[in-house]
Amino acid sequence: MPRAAAAEDEQPVSDDELTALALAADPDVAVGPGAVSIWAEADAEPHLLPAWYMPRPLRRASGRRQRIVIGVVVAAFLLINASGLCSTYGSVG
Repeated sequence: MPRAAAAEDEQPVSDDELTALALAADPDVAVGPGAVSIWAEADAEPHLLPAWYMPRPLRRASGRRQRIVIGVVVAAFLLINASGLCSTYGSVG
């Protein structure tokens, strides 16, 4: 299998060449017994998403603030139901 840039004097493979190689490859070829995982080769753990994709979690709200927000949401649902409207399916009607 050709490597993208095996030595410094070789030119890197272009996107068009990689696309042509990928389209010409047989998708049903079995993996050989000597195949090495890319994660073992890179000596890294597999990450399902890159670090830039997922934002850092926000600070957790204090217990008092969290109870207030939960209380307001519950009170809103009780008020909607007490006034005779239905909020079961997401839209008040």
